[in-house]
Amino acid sequence: MRGQHTWTEILSQPEVWETALDRVIPAAKDMLARWPIKEYQRLLFVGCGSTHYLSLTSASLARGIAGASARGLPSSELFLFPRYTMPASGAQSMLWAVSRSGETSETLRALHAFREHFEGPALTVGNYPNSTLVCECDAALLVPEGQEKSVAQTRSFSSMLLSLQVYLGLSAGDQAYVESLRVLPSVAATVLGRESGRLQELGADATFDTVIFLGSGPLYGVACEGMLKMKEMSLSHSEAYHFMEFRHGPKSIVNERTLIAALLSDTAAEYELKVLEEMRALGATVILICDRDPGDSRWSDVLIPLESGLPETARAPLCLVPLQLLAYGRSIARGLDPDQPANLSSVIIL
Repeated sequence: MRGQHTWTEILSQPEVWETALDRVIPAAKDMLARWPIKEYQRLLFVGCGSTHYLSLTSASLARGIAGASARGLPSSELFLFPRYTMPASGAQSMLWAVSRSGETSETLRALHAFREHFEGPALTVGNYPNSTLVCECDAALLVPEGQEKSVAQTRSFSSMLLSLQVYLGLSAGDQAYVESLRVLPSVAATVLGRESGRLQELGADATFDTVIFLGSGPLYGVACEGMLKMKEMSLSHSEAYHFMEFRHGPKSIVNERTLIAALLSDTAAEYELKVLEEMRALGATVILICDRDPGDSRWSDVLIPLESGLPETARAPLCLVPLQLLAYGRSIARGLDPDQPANLSSVIIL
């Protein structure tokens, strides 16, 4: 059956998140006891493909939750262009190498490049305990339950993101934030049960030939991951932008065949909603993914309320679920197999 593994992995996320929370809290506390974030002037998060977007999200959260100076970038940039990407010589730096498999060549080379320049800790988050990256790094946050048979990442991405949220919350001494993450599994289960059919139908609608994902602040990396899921699973034209940046040129492609999936933040909701109103006036169909109904139908055609009661820094994994369902529905409708996207493999080796 086409897409069986991907479907199972999407649906399993609430259970995987429950396990991840229990599993990573002790490991994160041990890491922080050995390497307190406040002792490091720079945090680097690196990854490839999905985990590059996870690195962008994590760096944003590190700045917002822990007050750290953090940057997310592709693994290849760190070893190919160290002059432009490495922190200043002498800066106390920490590396987070993000990889589902722990075997991606570029991320391993980024680790080696970091080791050449700095003595700070190299940490990793992933799903395979015996991987090369886990063996070579100083410590790891691991969620084996996030392992996947599909090529496209779903539960691996969200479980790694949740693990890093726990770590960052603990680093800030914000126990209330860490405890609030325990709401995510039950809310995700509710969203899956309530919205699965509707989102798959929207994804399957052949009226749309372009899918745009919008997210800003800590949700920009999540929007990028939604774009990648759509591209990988359904081979569709998809792009991702910050809300306000979309107005500066890219909106020229918007017409009645454009579907926009928008992740509404708390911080900039007033501005983001104005962008969506403008895009609807240009003909786009807008799916608004938000925590609470903003109370006016002029901003969206389809409303997906998450109803978690959580701030934008906590609900990032939850925002992934509707985007995964959208991409899955489009893939199946186009006769494709989301388990095995064209031209891709689970591990990229140089």
